[in-house]
Amino acid sequence: MTRITLNIFDVTPLRAAALATALSLAFTPLAAQDFQKGLAAYQAGDYATALQEWTPLAEQGNGNAQWYLGVMSEHGQGILQDYAAAFKLYSLAAKQGDAYAQYRLGNMYQYGDFVLQDNVMSHMWYNMASANGVDMVGKSRDELAVIMTSADISKAQAMARECMSSGYKKCGY
Repeated sequence: MTRITLNIFDVTPLRAAALATALSLAFTPLAAQDFQKGLAAYQAGDYATALQEWTPLAEQGNGNAQWYLGVMSEHGQGILQDYAAAFKLYSLAAKQGDAYAQYRLGNMYQYGDFVLQDNVMSHMWYNMASANGVDMVGKSRDELAVIMTSADISKAQAMARECMSSGYKKCGY
């Protein structure tokens, strides 16, 4: 099996030129088609093709591509397992309003998966995921609230409001 490393933050001059060319074209239907091609490959277990299709999209800020590359990084699907990369990719997607990335960050903070355990941060991300349409997150948030102080819950709610009202620029970290 060929191992491919993922580093969407390493921009060589050649990659920068390719990225600039791709951005100058700004052909959205093609980007959507590339995402769908990556999704079909991912669902078929062809992680190399999914990685090839999604990496440029993630570098351009596509939240869906960032989410799926986070999943691939977390589970070592077609690339080396890298929890730090998964957290970074989920964070990028969450800051674009991706509700499932927000839910995953809530889980990571609740259980201390790859980050320091933090109930306030967990509750904050769960609040936003719930507000953005992930129905099942309400139960996780409510179960977490049982072990939190009312002051911590209020802090998490205020942080969620600030994060969302700032366009995900001020999210507690």
